[in-house]
Amino acid sequence: MSTLVCFHAHPDDEAIATGGTMALASAAGHRVVLIVATDGELGFTVPGAAETPEELGAHRRAETQAAAAILGVHRVEFLGYHDSGMAGEDTNDHPACFAQADVDEAAEWVAAILAEERADVFTIYDDHGGYGHPDHIAVHNVGTRAAELAEVPSVVWATMNRDKIREQMAGAAEIVAQLEKPMDGDPPKMDEDMGSPESLITHGIDVSSVIDAKRRAMVAHSSQIAADSWFLKMPEEIFVMAFGHEWFVDPADPRSAGSPMIDHLL
Repeated sequence: MSTLVCFHAHPDDEAIATGGTMALASAAGHRVVLIVATDGELGFTVPGAAETPEELGAHRRAETQAAAAILGVHRVEFLGYHDSGMAGEDTNDHPACFAQADVDEAAEWVAAILAEERADVFTIYDDHGGYGHPDHIAVHNVGTRAAELAEVPSVVWATMNRDKIREQMAGAAEIVAQLEKPMDGDPPKMDEDMGSPESLITHGIDVSSVIDAKRRAMVAHSSQIAADSWFLKMPEEIFVMAFGHEWFVDPADPRSAGSPMIDHLL
């Protein structure tokens, strides 16, 4: 059996971006390890979830542990850096935030975990952090260096399929229009710089067989995903359409034009 290590920036990122992949790996008998850089104390907060950033951080660690248990994760490590906040905010300059971390110092910490676990596959984010979040970019930079230090055999970038998202949003709009009871709120909008074009994606993992576990792991992050949010009110068909595949880029082995994506990491 092999060991999969997934490196994420904030609580809930693991459930959304690689939750299905982790669940599949665990169900197949592989060891699954999760590393989380920050406690996500500056992320969206459901009213009443916590009174202080410290309380919120502790609450979100507990939510991450609960989500990890649902997904079959064997070990969770929190690095404890401050959340940097969204790009352009003053919090990006906080000396203790992850975006300001010394890359080599943080990488040595992560590399020690990778070496201890004898990681076979290590997931980080793409080189622009999916959508430009400073902590996601830091995960890419720190993770890349850590993988070099630990000599991990396979490093892949978790990303979003930009082309597929456009197709899905159009399809979801048609399904929603046919619902007897309209959904409240607006769906998320597509950013031109979000994710990666399909031509660069090397791995497309079908996680529909574990979609219930993935959805329950997302629900576990109740301090930042409200019960009446767009994500959790989606009809099953739309949820599978949106979250039933997870996408990765292998920078060391680009996909040739016309060749199929690989459907597994392990």
